[in-house]
Amino acid sequence: MLKEFKDFIMTGNVIDLAVAVILAGAVGMVVNGFVNDIMMPIVGNFAGGVDFSDLKYVLSPADVDADGTVVKPENAIMYGNWVNSIINLIIVGFVLFIIVKAYNKTKKPAEPAAPSGPSEIDLLKEIRDALKK
Repeated sequence: MLKEFKDFIMTGNVIDLAVAVILAGAVGMVVNGFVNDIMMPIVGNFAGGVDFSDLKYVLSPADVDADGTVVKPENAIMYGNWVNSIINLIIVGFVLFIIVKAYNKTKKPAEPAAPSGPSEIDLLKEIRDALKK
């Protein structure tokens, strides 16, 4: 059983999948960094200086003692993080679209199929016409 597992793991498909998963994780970190550190400040600047990750709807405010310690934290819906996720999705989708479009341009177009000979009906029509003459 151990030998079968070793053979399974060493097949090309499993190794290719492992490499793809690791690479996807690294690309995900790069894309998240790009979105959070570069794109979101630009989008926030055009939106009037808003930092989307701070946007929230407070359901119940925090309770604070007289000395400033928080007794009960606030309960809030952090919809700004959701807006960041939507923008991240749009950017990732656009980048993937550009990559796939560039990849499709590099592929050779499929050669047209060789013209097939006349169909059976065409041959029968020719025979009929030849017999009429």
